[in-house]
Amino acid sequence: MQRTSTHLTVVGGGFAGLTAAITAAESGARVTVYEAHHTLGGRARTAQGPYRTNEGPHALYNGGPHWTWLSRRDLIGPLAPLPALEASRLRLHHKGVLRRTPPFGMLRLLRPRRTGGRAPVDVDFLTWATEQAGEEAARAAAHYAAVAVFHHDPGALSAAFVQERLRRATKLPPEAHYPRGGWASVIDRMAARAWNLGVRMETLSRVDCLDDVRGPRPGPVIVATSLDAARRLLRDDSLTWPSGRTALLDLALRTRRGDAFAVSDLDAPGWIERFTAQDRTLAPAGEQLLQGQFPIAPHESRADGVARGEHLLDLGFPGWRDRVTWRREATSNGRTGAVDLPGTSWRDRPAVDRGDGVYLAGDRVAAPGVLSEVSFNSALAAVSLALGRHRRNSLDLKHA
Repeated sequence: MQRTSTHLTVVGGGFAGLTAAITAAESGARVTVYEAHHTLGGRARTAQGPYRTNEGPHALYNGGPHWTWLSRRDLIGPLAPLPALEASRLRLHHKGVLRRTPPFGMLRLLRPRRTGGRAPVDVDFLTWATEQAGEEAARAAAHYAAVAVFHHDPGALSAAFVQERLRRATKLPPEAHYPRGGWASVIDRMAARAWNLGVRMETLSRVDCLDDVRGPRPGPVIVATSLDAARRLLRDDSLTWPSGRTALLDLALRTRRGDAFAVSDLDAPGWIERFTAQDRTLAPAGEQLLQGQFPIAPHESRADGVARGEHLLDLGFPGWRDRVTWRREATSNGRTGAVDLPGTSWRDRPAVDRGDGVYLAGDRVAAPGVLSEVSFNSALAAVSLALGRHRRNSLDLKHA
């Protein structure tokens, strides 16, 4: 690898920041990463201790380009497959009871070929889906989509946006895969790869002004933080885009045979999953780790979402209250990725190129994909733009 004179600064050491750092270093740039926390990973951190929780699900979808990119660099590591018996324990909460199968009309919406192809961008999902399969099936499908959109009203979002996430979340064979040990195993491999490429990584280094890290001869900067943090750092009020607000519920229970693997709420947005069904390393022996996410509306509280979660627990995990060994609740606000309203798509989100050698990467900027794929794709776009433009500018200066 040939080094260049380009020095690239990355603000944020999460999935997007590490992707950008590795990609730039592989292209020969000198890279420095600044991370405000004492550990790398951002929202992809895995909690330390006996209960290896993540901030929401930690699934990687193998249908996107990031899967190939990570695989070629051996960064995914061992996967935790879901046993067939556990997969058969998926339950659906519909009309107040648990069921094994979804409403018949909902199946039509899960396969684009049965609905005449792609859903429209400029119509909300509930309206479009009702025309295709009836209102009951449309509402059930919208609520099921919460597993991939983390929004309190998926039916109000762009039909194209929700349909794509439904397709990816229900594809057979499943696209979702779980790195053994949670996100931390992937982040640790990415950090090691960056270190071996010569990336300088400074933790506990909060950046409040870009001038503090660019130096007298500024090179390109990739801001790989949450969009809210980027708005404050760049003092750019235009950096906004809708996201979700979600109650998170983590539980450790003493193991009991017959518990559900996962319960999806079709009566309201929400999902709870027993992650130790595929990865027993996430909790001590004899215990199982459950993580639930319940999107909440602006007028709702975390307690409202948790109450919905406890109702699902009553149905899918009998006697769970007497088996609790650990519990944690949290609220994730604007930290669950972009959602596209009717008439908008990923191209309408805040642009990667912010001018003056500053570029954005993250899960709420203008890049395609599902969940973490948006962070990955925006990171690659940011590096391509940053290095390409910087090198062209350098050549122009040499020949001026």
